Amino acid sequence: MTLDQFRSVADRLLGPWVSAADRLGLSPDQVSVLAFGAALLAAGAFAVADPAFYVLGSLLVLLNGWLDLVDGALAREQEIASDGGDLLDHVLDRYADIAVIAGFTAGIDAYALGFLAVTGVLMTSYMGTQIQAVGIGREYGGLLGRADRLALMGIVGVVAAVYPDPILAGVNVVGLLLALFAAVGHLTALQRFLGAWRDL
Repeated sequence: MTLDQFRSVADRLLGPWVSAADRLGLSPDQVSVLAFGAALLAAGAFAVADPAFYVLGSLLVLLNGWLDLVDGALAREQEIASDGGDLLDHVLDRYADIAVIAGFTAGIDAYALGFLAVTGVLMTSYMGTQIQAVGIGREYGGLLGRADRLALMGIVGVVAAVYPDPILAGVNVVGLLLALFAAVGHLTALQRFLGAWRDL
């Protein structure tokens, strides 16, 4: 399962957003910072763990993901794509991942599970960039890429707002999401590593 295979479809829908950002005089780096700001706000909303705030957090985390696509498209449109911009984008994406997972974790007071989830997510992303660093090319595939994680966060926020009660073994849907990130995140990192190892 990976939504990254639909990146070309999303690229076609970005036109109005890219045009609006360009008319406002925004640079790709500024859009990256706005995306990060949306992630921080989402984290705060998820930490409150109130139904209305869960919905707000879901909208903000989806906005973060969309703006993360806009910054790259804007850089290409303005013909100013750079290694510096790519570096800033990746660093802010990782901090955004940490912040949102920390928000979910704080909301249900499950810090050990949150630690396992965030390390799984970070290792998945690390393997993608490390594979690029050794010359194979950026790896977005695997069981659970960033697009998948953002979509799941958005869905889970809405579900948690409607049904906050425990679902399985005393854990609600947010806890199940963190468990999924913990397990599948590390499996995705391993999957990417093995694929790159074969290619090398």
